[in-house]
Amino acid sequence: MSGYLGVIIYLGFIVAFAVVSLAVARLLRPHRPFAAKLETYECGARPIGEAWVQFPVGFYLVALVFIVFDALAVFLFPWVLALRGLGVWGVAAMLLFLSIIALGWLYAYRERILEWQ
Repeated sequence: MSGYLGVIIYLGFIVAFAVVSLAVARLLRPHRPFAAKLETYECGARPIGEAWVQFPVGFYLVALVFIVFDALAVFLFPWVLALRGLGVWGVAAMLLFLSIIALGWLYAYRERILEWQ
């Protein structure tokens, strides 16, 4: 437990800093509500219809798949830079990583997540 004491204290400082920063910002911010601020803004034009529109689930699914594959693709850049020093095991590990990504893509393709309906 003593090995993790520094981590626990550090996490405590992080949480305390976040809470104190948000509390101070709420106390110091100007609070002047009026009707024009509460309206929906659409590039200077008067809004037509309701502001709350239900989007199809396909938008969210494509966004989630994009975020997952984009975050996983970030790991390719350091691997390419360190490729010469990694040897055969480094290449094998990255091939395993890429095969897992390919399986995820095949699953998304098979479930027709990437198609617009």
